[in-house]
Amino acid sequence: MIRKIPDTITEAELKQLIAKAKTKKIKSILAISFYQCLRVSEILSLSKSNINIQTGFIHIKEGKGCKDRDIPIMEPSKFYFRYLPIKMTRQGVWKAIRKLGKEVLHKNIHPHTLRHSGASIYLNEKDIDLRFIQQLLGHERISTTQIYLHVNPTQLKNAFANAWR
Repeated sequence: MIRKIPDTITEAELKQLIAKAKTKKIKSILAISFYQCLRVSEILSLSKSNINIQTGFIHIKEGKGCKDRDIPIMEPSKFYFRYLPIKMTRQGVWKAIRKLGKEVLHKNIHPHTLRHSGASIYLNEKDIDLRFIQQLLGHERISTTQIYLHVNPTQLKNAFANAWR
């Protein structure tokens, strides 16, 4: 089965969205979704008690498949934890992000776009090992995580640039 490569946004585009978001809740959802690569349901159930700044981990309770996992806290998302819990509906989050994406980026984005984008950046720009991304995302199978291995033409060219020197 061929899977469609998920649409993504850049970190610069994320920052544009955050700058234009009208509420702290939406800014928090954007940042935490992107940098922590969380699902909407995981963000909406996240509370301050799940975050341990001392150990540097977030405890995700009953993620997809009712599985718990611990993920490292990403520095850019720390500021936004102060606005937890985020009291919105799933539909409200979807509507707000879609509207913001169209207004600011002129793109059709959704909450999962942020998760995909964060994972893709960690893999393709930050060179984080695929197995670590698998853990971060809470994927059972590595094949599910492999869809995040986007290769853009510049990366491809740079990877082979020194091959014949």
